[in-house]
Amino acid sequence: MAGRRDRPAAPPPRSPAETGLVISHLGKGLAIEAADGRILLCHTRRRLGEVAVGDRVLWQVCEGDQGRVEAVLPRSSLLTRPGQGGRLRYVAANLDRVYVVIAPLPEPDWLLLDQYLAVCERRGIAAEILYNKADLPGQDETCQDLLADYRRSAYPVNRVSAATGQGLDQLATQLRGHCSMLAGQSGVGKSSLTAALVPDRNLRVGEISGKSGLGRHTTTTATLYHLPGGGDLIDSPGVAVFGLAQIEERELPLGFREFHPWLEHCRFNDCRHADDKDCAVRAAVETGVISRHRYRRYLKLRERIVAGAP
Repeated sequence: MAGRRDRPAAPPPRSPAETGLVISHLGKGLAIEAADGRILLCHTRRRLGEVAVGDRVLWQVCEGDQGRVEAVLPRSSLLTRPGQGGRLRYVAANLDRVYVVIAPLPEPDWLLLDQYLAVCERRGIAAEILYNKADLPGQDETCQDLLADYRRSAYPVNRVSAATGQGLDQLATQLRGHCSMLAGQSGVGKSSLTAALVPDRNLRVGEISGKSGLGRHTTTTATLYHLPGGGDLIDSPGVAVFGLAQIEERELPLGFREFHPWLEHCRFNDCRHADDKDCAVRAAVETGVISRHRYRRYLKLRERIVAGAP
């Protein structure tokens, strides 16, 4: 009997791992939505590295109502951006599509638009263009002509207005069943569109903060919202741009989908589609098959990659 009392107590059984969805970064932790809809604060094992909003994870209860992320499940896609010290920062994971928002005001940054589209093309993420503030009078004809270049390249251009609600019902239908994100330069109305698509956004932020145990918390990092009609929308107000990180010079032409039919017809396999001899892409530009505007912006993005710019 004495020997039996001296035996160490058996450790409590570990709780089984559960699946969850990363819906926000909160401080040094993650807001995880469990399979039953509960929201809790989780920390991660150091060996896991960075975890992105939109990641599907395995987590376990570790203390109280908090948890610990044990593993990140395989991703279907991942967007990154340049960080400090040359590090890559994660923007969002498991995205199905990105809607790049432009507007007549401020004047569209067409180079930024092409950068977004090229990155999505290389990451296997569908991309569409949202022309917000479509209700404004006197829209620039040049802008509409340039948008026609994208339509010819099979990029849908959706005319919407967060102010009047124009096109938002159709947009909500497109978002259904997908995980999407809005991207674009400052001032084009991304926040207004998010507020229109997610009416209970502020309530959701409060719920995330309260249930995570951090109290009132205003986050400038990405947050995933469930849309009323179905589908998810990742709002990333703190990230103005995801850069050309991890795209090499030789990959950039593949980011311009109208180049694809011509790439195999260049004289040289390592053609840069710049000043190379017998370049089929440049010939298609000269004949008007490929937009001269888009081609010039391709050259600018290529220069940035060669120079090592983010």
